[in-house]
Amino acid sequence: MELKELRQKSATELKNHLLDLHKEQFALRMQKATGQLNAPHRIKLVRREIAQTMTLLTDKK
Repeated sequence: MELKELRQKSATELKNHLLDLHKEQFALRMQKATGQLNAPHRIKLVRREIAQTMTLLTDKK
């Protein structure tokens, strides 16, 4: 999701999005551990989006 779209969300929406991202990150780690990861670049993108979301949550407070 683009940063523009994230900025338009409320704090509760950002928290829910952050929870979804953490779940996705966990699933990607498990896929990597079992050798089933098809898109290794997705790990970096999810980490970046988690950081952006956490930064926006801090700014909204």
